[in-house]
Amino acid sequence: MIVDAHVHLARLPTLKLAWDTWLSPASDRAEVESVYGPDGAIVPERIDALFAAGGVDRALLFTEHSPRVTGMQPPEDLLPVLEYNPTRFRLVANVNPHLHYPVAAELRRQLDLGAVALKIHPVHGNFAPNDRELYPAYAECEQRGIPVITHTGPSSFPGASGRRGDPVLMDDVLRDFPDLTVVLAHGGRGWSYEVAGFMALARPNVWLDIAGLPPRKLPQYYDRFDLDRIATRWIFGTDWPASPAMGVNLKAVADLGLAPNVLDAVLGGNAERVYRLT
Repeated sequence: MIVDAHVHLARLPTLKLAWDTWLSPASDRAEVESVYGPDGAIVPERIDALFAAGGVDRALLFTEHSPRVTGMQPPEDLLPVLEYNPTRFRLVANVNPHLHYPVAAELRRQLDLGAVALKIHPVHGNFAPNDRELYPAYAECEQRGIPVITHTGPSSFPGASGRRGDPVLMDDVLRDFPDLTVVLAHGGRGWSYEVAGFMALARPNVWLDIAGLPPRKLPQYYDRFDLDRIATRWIFGTDWPASPAMGVNLKAVADLGLAPNVLDAVLGGNAERVYRLT
């Protein structure tokens, strides 16, 4: 099973960023444009065909409530895609303590829509991931066995607060919720690869989402670690649409020379286990 565990399907009318800012230099613009309808919404059959052609069996679709940076992408915008192919696509919830109170109630509402994980975006939302207002949501996730994904590293988007992406801030959360599964999105991107990698190797409930990281550079980013060992903690994701054409990253990860069992885990097995996709 191939799992893309980090996908953004924004509805353009609610996207705060300009199109050229939202897409990265690596984006395949023709591919991205091909899945949108004239109303700026994703066309379910087109996005399903794109992921199928790229060899992706499961994809985690992220929601976001970050009005100061990316805008609002509530879970309701993704329901047509989820309904079109509930086997391939899964929903990821999102809460922002500046907008949602109580956060646990909003989390439960999104879990009832079928979310398999909670994503928080402290860098875009301008809050600390160890903010005590988030603790009721973490408690709910720990009790239900729902993993929490948190953005790590900076963001180049205007209005983002890079210091909120320090993965060490999650150390408080891991101390207070020892049975909570935590995924460090982007694996400590920028200046925190070593911290994120150490946290993932030190705790069996911490994982590294490698979305948005050029696969050929992963050995350089994690050069302080044995590659096969740190790769056992990786979860593959593309960060689509901020990525090359579907399938390019898959091949690039396969070309890293990882042990076959480790490669299988990176491309799907770890995500299948963490997000309980079967």
